[in-house]
Amino acid sequence: MGRRIFNILLALLVLTSLSGLADAARIKDITHVKGVRSNQLIGYGLVVGLNKSGDSQDVQFTYQSLASMLSRMGVKFDHKQIRPRNVAAVVVTADLPAFANAGSRLDVVVSSIGNAKNLQGGMLLMTPMKGVDGEIYALAQGALSTGGYSFSSQGTEVQKNHPTVARIPGGAIIERELQIDLNTRDEIMLSLLNMDFTTADRVREAIDNYLGGPFASCRDGGTISVKVPEEYNDRVVSLIAKIENLQVSTDRRARVVLNERTGTVIMGSDVRVSTIAISHGSLKIQISTTNQISQPNPFSTGRTMATKESDVNAEEEESKLVIVEAGVSIGDVVTALNAIGASSRDLIDILQAVKSAGALEADLEIL
Repeated sequence: MGRRIFNILLALLVLTSLSGLADAARIKDITHVKGVRSNQLIGYGLVVGLNKSGDSQDVQFTYQSLASMLSRMGVKFDHKQIRPRNVAAVVVTADLPAFANAGSRLDVVVSSIGNAKNLQGGMLLMTPMKGVDGEIYALAQGALSTGGYSFSSQGTEVQKNHPTVARIPGGAIIERELQIDLNTRDEIMLSLLNMDFTTADRVREAIDNYLGGPFASCRDGGTISVKVPEEYNDRVVSLIAKIENLQVSTDRRARVVLNERTGTVIMGSDVRVSTIAISHGSLKIQISTTNQISQPNPFSTGRTMATKESDVNAEEEESKLVIVEAGVSIGDVVTALNAIGASSRDLIDILQAVKSAGALEADLEIL
């Protein structure tokens, strides 16, 4: 298993070195335009039509919400007669995209907040969805799709996925639009998804080369400001479309990611180490127990007894010492560790020790 992981890492390294544009990316894929983003919506509603799998009467807010809804509809009833086992209180969430128009539809996620056991087959009643400013931006309603189920009988329960969370594709209608007018701007701001001074300067250089002048400037390691040229006045959207398709060679900090639970090791091609000697060896101890039966001699007064015999076997692997020279690449590191027979889990311990020794020129991240 460890040797196979090393071979995969070496193959990835070879593919990266063969591709001259391996680190090139479009500006669209590494930045976003400030002020152009989605907004989260949330609402509180009721799901009806459940088959006795809704909230129990102990959930007071479901009881109160149902009573309040019936009262607003002019229904007169005795509150003591309400048994809301077919009703569940839920929270409805959605993302309102930038430039979404009134009348467009959004996918919504419906999540139970009471003690309902299953939302399968339910119907969400009309639920106002608000933004962080408290304004209503959409209305949600429709049949739920849980993508799972839950059945129980006489203490036996069968469940697939999470039937207390459901989706309604296109279940919300946008009632209010977000006002974003890009064409009136005289400056656009690009934000890097991963802050890096080198990448920010390369983005600035690529934009200046395309526009033929010093129109872009770096505010910091994560923000690039672009002044809108006169020929693009009232056509800022067209300018953004051209800029976001420019190719930029990205840069990043060297990083090694370790997952001790799965034994996964991921190292970037820019990881370097200083001169260091690595020794690898382990001691294996195996203890096996065998059950034996002791029989007494015929016509004796002894009794048949069960006994246990233990066998201890200790085996120490041969320790090997490998010297890794300074400034070597990830391929040299993998080759050296593969030569001493290190598995992926051994590699995790070795890399942590190399980092502690100050010889690993990369950030070490443990998941």
